[in-house]
Amino acid sequence: MAKAPIPGQVKTRLIPALGAEGASRLHAALLRRTVGAMLHANLCPIQLWCSPDTDHPEFIELQVLGTVLKTQCPGDLGARMGHAARECLETARKVIIIGTDCPVLHAGFVEQAIITLTNGHDAIVGPAEDGGYYLLGLNRTADELFQSMPWGGERVLLETRRRLDNLGWRWSELAPLWDVDRPEDLQRLESVNL
Repeated sequence: MAKAPIPGQVKTRLIPALGAEGASRLHAALLRRTVGAMLHANLCPIQLWCSPDTDHPEFIELQVLGTVLKTQCPGDLGARMGHAARECLETARKVIIIGTDCPVLHAGFVEQAIITLTNGHDAIVGPAEDGGYYLLGLNRTADELFQSMPWGGERVLLETRRRLDNLGWRWSELAPLWDVDRPEDLQRLESVNL
């Protein structure tokens, strides 16, 4: 799931620290790093669900490298993720949705998610330290996981856990990681080679 790196429209909470152009460049670097790592690992087919469409040069470059581009549907993040999950599960046994702003996410986490789902879990979550998640793996889907979720807030992970329990699904979690959303995340980013 990725937005086109358009200045002023991505990483908006980082604009006070980096400016609109700087935040856009960071978003593009994180996008290239994440997709490149997943392509290099060659664990599964990679689809990049793009917003607002697939025409941005950054997306086209990733397509040339072997990524299948899809356009996100309208709606909030939950509607877009739910749509992507449903469409993927029409042709695949499992889907793993990751964001592109977690610079310490590597293929081992995705591989563990694949193994967990293959071994009978209905879902797996990769918790982000800010209260969201960096990965959601599913063998099946339910609208409850995506509708009326407090996206962008610190309660997303707690609410997701509650909803998975209410569904009665077998699920587990990966180790927590940090992502880059707030100015205080930038200092940690200095230690990562993008």
